Amino acid sequence: MLRRDLIAASAVLPVVVATTASAEDKPAPGAALSIAGVGLPIISGGRIRNYVFISLRLHLGGSATPESMRPKEAFFRDALVRAAHRTPFVVPDDWTVIDAAAVSASLMRAAVPIAGRGTVTRVEIVSQAPRTRSTTRRG
Repeated sequence: MLRRDLIAASAVLPVVVATTASAEDKPAPGAALSIAGVGLPIISGGRIRNYVFISLRLHLGGSATPESMRPKEAFFRDALVRAAHRTPFVVPDDWTVIDAAAVSASLMRAAVPIAGRGTVTRVEIVSQAPRTRSTTRRG
């Protein structure tokens, strides 16, 4: 009886393995990569006035998975900080928040050379925390 069970199990095993492998190849719906603690400068009048630390979520598309994108996280951070110094994401008259739409657009543009077209479908700013909470402008 044991022999018959082994033969039956060996016939079913390839089907179970193939089903599991095909399910792992596709990213889970709503797959995302979270990036926390990116410090972006608030530059006004050619001077750094404040820093805002953001946490963001990259919504993935195509065949991208969080595991395949995690090694590229440093490249996303670098692209974001470089863009923030080049063209600051400043909200007029407020040095405690950043322009979320500008950050999202910049990171979407940077995602193509970093990870490929279609791998990042949307960028969501989860939180913003300014280093200094004062919005008063001095001189």
